Amino acid sequence: MKKQDIHFFDLHRILFGQTPPLFLVEVFVRTFILYIFLLLILRWLGKRMSGQLSIMELAVMLTLGAIVCVPMQIPDRGILQGFVLLLCGLVFQRGISLAGVLNKKVEDLTQGKVALLIKDGVLQLDAMQKERISKSHVFAQLRRVKIYNLGVVDRMYLEVSGIYSIFKSQQPRAGLSVFPVNDEINREMKPAGDGNSAELACSNCGFVKAEDDKGTCPDCGKHEWVKAII
Repeated sequence: MKKQDIHFFDLHRILFGQTPPLFLVEVFVRTFILYIFLLLILRWLGKRMSGQLSIMELAVMLTLGAIVCVPMQIPDRGILQGFVLLLCGLVFQRGISLAGVLNKKVEDLTQGKVALLIKDGVLQLDAMQKERISKSHVFAQLRRVKIYNLGVVDRMYLEVSGIYSIFKSQQPRAGLSVFPVNDEINREMKPAGDGNSAELACSNCGFVKAEDDKGTCPDCGKHEWVKAII
């Protein structure tokens, strides 16, 4: 379209573009046909596509959206190429999934690996940094399932689908509070200890040790301590 063809009050161009109004009926027909075919493609891709998506499955979903857009709306493009491209997406996804089943390295490359974020009540800072996950985000996930200190957690995993799996300790254990620092509820929580001395938790990673043993955290190397709670 040339510059001189653009007029601000050209309602026909704004509403219908350069096609006649009757093309809207064709758009409806194209969309209906491709929508039904897309539903079949998603059905053939499997149940995983309707749940939590992995990286590869998210890429397939974005690709499918890009594929169906053009044959739905552009008048000089037929819908047959949309069918072919959707079938190609199906073949690629199924083929890569099969390769992942047969070869663990292919699965790790395309799906990613499970990340261990908490081990025995201590944050795994290297894994969190690799996955670009902050402490505040981890704490929010724990509060969501009514966990109030890290000591309660035996293991916390970030699955390849992006969901979190949390396993609690069978015995109560002291740990770092997951409440916000400025929340007054921290003062109301029961401190860990035997009454004579309290236990301290590293404010950086959650490592717990006796109050009379201050110094550098053996897990992360920091030296900022707070009262552990239980």
